Amino acid sequence: MTQVIAIRPEPGLSATLNAGRDLGLEITGTPLFEIRGLDWDVPDPERFDALLIGSANAIRHGGENLQAFLRKPAYVVGKSTESAARAAGFSIASVGSGGLQGVLDAVEPPVRLLRIAGAEHVPLTPPEGVSFETVIAYESVALPLDAAMFAGNTGRLIVLLHSAAAAEHFAAECARLGIARSGIEIAVLGPRIASAAGKEWRAIHVSPRPNDVDLLAMVRGLCQ
Repeated sequence: MTQVIAIRPEPGLSATLNAGRDLGLEITGTPLFEIRGLDWDVPDPERFDALLIGSANAIRHGGENLQAFLRKPAYVVGKSTESAARAAGFSIASVGSGGLQGVLDAVEPPVRLLRIAGAEHVPLTPPEGVSFETVIAYESVALPLDAAMFAGNTGRLIVLLHSAAAAEHFAAECARLGIARSGIEIAVLGPRIASAAGKEWRAIHVSPRPNDVDLLAMVRGLCQ
């Protein structure tokens, strides 16, 4: 039997567990990170035409400062980010299905964007006629790994990794707890995450597209 473990923060963890069980996976999980809101200064809303948001965490943890930008449309990545933004009262300019760079590349210039991001965020290059400033609204705080999740496992084990920070922290926790990489397969959203995880895992599987649906579909295929 193949055991699948997810370690992403809530509420994404519960969403992944429910989606995985719907696919018939033997999946459990525990958050290896906690998302916490940060204080951030509100720039003058008149300096911006729209928002650029790559994660629903920017909406969930952005706090009251978001109210100053409710009249600005939002360029977002992913259905969960779209849903969170709409629920908070934002109109949606466009929804991307890949990375935030792809969303930025498709923005019609000229436009001035305010990017609401986490402390760990991917660098972006704006196309000609598009500019953006960044505010940091939340951070991902690493938590200790519970070694009991791996104790007594004698079958195949696949761990899902949704970010480079998660990959690095999981690898470090395995080293701290003396958990052998050679007994663990990792399934990751993209090549950058695979690189962050390092080597010596039993196998590294990279999702064909950087979203949870394709990641879980890939893992289901591995289990068949």
